[in-house]
Amino acid sequence: MARDTWDPELLPDLSGKRYLVTGSNAGLGFFSSLQLAGAGAHVIMSGRNPNRLAAARGAVLRQHPDASVETLLLDTSNLGSVRAAAATVKSRKGLNGILLNAGVVHPPRHREVTRDGHEMVFATNALGHYALAGALLLPLAAGRGRLVWNGSISTMLTPMDPIDPELENGYTPWRAYVQSKIATTALGFEADRRLRAANVPVASVVAHPGYSIGGRTRGIAGVNAPNRLKRFTDNLQAPITQSKERGAWPLVRALVDPDVEGGQFWGPSRVVTGIPKLSTPPKITRDENICARLWDYCEYATRTEWPYLKASRTRAR
Repeated sequence: MARDTWDPELLPDLSGKRYLVTGSNAGLGFFSSLQLAGAGAHVIMSGRNPNRLAAARGAVLRQHPDASVETLLLDTSNLGSVRAAAATVKSRKGLNGILLNAGVVHPPRHREVTRDGHEMVFATNALGHYALAGALLLPLAAGRGRLVWNGSISTMLTPMDPIDPELENGYTPWRAYVQSKIATTALGFEADRRLRAANVPVASVVAHPGYSIGGRTRGIAGVNAPNRLKRFTDNLQAPITQSKERGAWPLVRALVDPDVEGGQFWGPSRVVTGIPKLSTPPKITRDENICARLWDYCEYATRTEWPYLKASRTRAR
């Protein structure tokens, strides 16, 4: 087997490439944007808070003054915001990739619904990204681009079957998070199957950041400023955790490495920490019946049918 020479701290030249990153104002989305911009890519940093987005863009430019970075208001929990943001992106040049990263990491204690009537965590983490990717499939195909869906190690710990995706019954914060991430991962694999079947030149890949936490991440004004207690408690977990900056490595590799293929699953070499490597996804996220069921549910819930795929359906509803 050939030696893997990928260096996450020395990315290939991405000049002329254009990427959209959701949830760019902090955490994994910010550091992914920072790494892409530092390699010469044009990065569309998106998020729902204009002030935090501006601060994040400023932080990127402080480290890379010549970077090409713009901001885009986008709230993935709001389907109207998703459609408006997609329309703005489509009116410009093509896309080389989208990192579907935004999400609720700390779910509310009790079930909440969005203005569209969907459970908040599932809507933010899964439904909004399904709708966004579908709305931007045409410019992605024009750029022979790539979709990267942000998975989670939680899907390895609690293999729930999401028979009730929006948890109308039995809501708990942990269950809401895990189910949303199972759905996100399954959608990524199902997207690749359907895109291949329709001969659409877009690869769909899933990547996860391991166990990446804020208290082990360097402080950046306006982006990451953990207090002393957070630093102390997070550093107690040092053997099994890493910074958000390193957590972004698998996401970025999945997005830009020319050798990455659709349908793959990338993560840290030691599962929770380490350099990015090709990994094995949890069994539940590879179950084609579950994947198809979730896809059809998202299509129904968002009223979004991906272009090109109408004639490629091989499963009955």
